[in-house]
Amino acid sequence: MTNPFERDNLFLPAGHIVGYQRDMNLGFLASHNGSNMQAIVNACKAGTLSAVPVVVISNNSDSGALVRARQESIPCYCLNSKTHASPESLDEAILEALLRYSVDIVILAGYMKKLGPKTLRRFSGAVLNVHPALLPKFGGRGMYGIHVHEAVLAATEKETGVSIHLVDEEYDRGPVIAQTRVPVMPDDTPETLAARVLVQEHVLFSAVLQKIAKGEITIPGYSPGK
Repeated sequence: MTNPFERDNLFLPAGHIVGYQRDMNLGFLASHNGSNMQAIVNACKAGTLSAVPVVVISNNSDSGALVRARQESIPCYCLNSKTHASPESLDEAILEALLRYSVDIVILAGYMKKLGPKTLRRFSGAVLNVHPALLPKFGGRGMYGIHVHEAVLAATEKETGVSIHLVDEEYDRGPVIAQTRVPVMPDDTPETLAARVLVQEHVLFSAVLQKIAKGEITIPGYSPGK
């Protein structure tokens, strides 16, 4: 198996990251800015989320998520088709990184790639994604980022929202575990709508994770205190 830990990485053991004293280990995959990841990290630091962010993986070496991870002293890795030529070796490298840091729950925070079958199988029922609409509406292939908000406005919807769902082999088809609604304003543009939805993404994701940590929301792949 190709070793993913030979690259631009920080070697900090899981559960020993300065400033965190919680017991639900979170692993993040993000492709771009990583603002949802940062909101969750902030909640961990503030003590409103009983969890510890232990590793960040990005397919984009220039991503804001990796910048944020380094600023927070969270171990981070760039793993993509350049670092691992075959999908199989990339899948193995991502899985190895998550296992190295004893990840309990995998967070897709704007990750623009599908997870491989080995990673999905190992973390079945413990991979969460945030989607900027009320699934099952406006989900599936091609429905990401600004495209979602353009579609919502084109459909003249009166409301949209945020969905947190479990991830399976298909885009946006896993069970929805929480949603919050956001009104669509008459003068909204895709950009103004996206900004308002993003605020709710930050709030909902951390709240859902805290409920999972406390056992108030159950998911198949994680039990508090296991």
